[in-house]
Amino acid sequence: MTRPTNAAATAGTWRLGDLIVNRLGFGAMRLTGTAPFDRGAPRDRQRSIGLLRRAVELGVNHIDTAAFYFSATRSANELINRALAPYPEDLVITTKVWPGRDSSGGWWWATPAQLRGQVEENLRQLGRDHLDVVNLRVPPSRRTGSISDHFGALAALCDAGLVRHLGISNVTSEQLAEAVTIAPVVCVQNPYGIGASNEDQALLRLCGELGIAFVPFFAIAGSGREAGPAAQDSDEVRAVARAHGASAAQVRLAWTLNQGPHVLAIPGTGDRDHLEQNIAAGALRLSEEEMTLLSQVQPKASRSPRADHATPSAG
Repeated sequence: MTRPTNAAATAGTWRLGDLIVNRLGFGAMRLTGTAPFDRGAPRDRQRSIGLLRRAVELGVNHIDTAAFYFSATRSANELINRALAPYPEDLVITTKVWPGRDSSGGWWWATPAQLRGQVEENLRQLGRDHLDVVNLRVPPSRRTGSISDHFGALAALCDAGLVRHLGISNVTSEQLAEAVTIAPVVCVQNPYGIGASNEDQALLRLCGELGIAFVPFFAIAGSGREAGPAAQDSDEVRAVARAHGASAAQVRLAWTLNQGPHVLAIPGTGDRDHLEQNIAAGALRLSEEEMTLLSQVQPKASRSPRADHATPSAG
C-alpha cells in the first residue's frame, strides 16, 4: 500500500521562527555510509538521493544536516543539493557549526571569527544564499561555560543575511538562558529519548515554557548514540511494541513526540524501509499507561562521547 504523501504531518506541526515544519523530520548523518562520518561502508549514491526524495514525498519538510557529515566519498550536504534542488518552498534545512572536519576527516573547533567560514561552506555545499536555521553545537568541554562569544558571532551573521534563524545544540538550561539574551533561539537540539536524565527532561520542559522547539537526536539510538540502537531493547519498550505490532524504534519515536507539541524528531537512516517506518511512527498513539511505563525506564550509560560527534580530545 502506498503511504499518503502527507504522512509526516500526522504528528502535527511546529514553528521554527516564522517557518512551519512537520514535527517528524529527517536527520542526514547516516546518508553517507553505514556508519557516520568515515566509518562503515559508503552508501550507494543513487539510493541516498532516492531516499531523500522519498522523504520529501512523505511530507518531510525539515532536514537536519551539517558540513561535517561526510565520508571519504560522500557528503550529506551535496547529496541533499543533488536530490532536492531546486528546493521545495516549504523545505527547511537546519545545519550546525562550531565543530568542523578538515579534508582528511580530522576534527577541529571553530573560533567565533571562523564561524562565518563554516556557514559559508554550508551555503556552498547546499547551493543556497542563506541558511534557514543554524545551530551552535557546543563541545563537551564548554557545557559549563559561556557561549556568548560564539552565539554573538552567529547573531551577527543573521544581521548580515546569511542566516535566518538560530538554535543551540548540546547545551544546558543555563546556556539557553544566556543565549536568549543575545538573540532569539528557535530550537534546542539535544540528545533525548526514553531513559533521558532529569537534566534533559528539565530542559525539554523549559523549552516548552519558552515556546522554543526541542529537537532530540538519538531518540532511537538511545545510549548507543552514533553506534546505533542497542541490540537488546528494554522489556518495557518491547512489550509496548508487541501490543501495537510496531518496532521498538517506532515506539521510541512515538514516546518522544508525545513529550509535548514543541518536540520535533529528526530520525536518520540510509534505508528506505526504515525511513517509511520512522514516518509511520507519527501516527502511533500510546496510551497514558504505556507512556508512564516507558517513562520509568532508567537511563543507561552512553557508549560514545556525550552528545558530540568529535573525539574527546577535540572537545
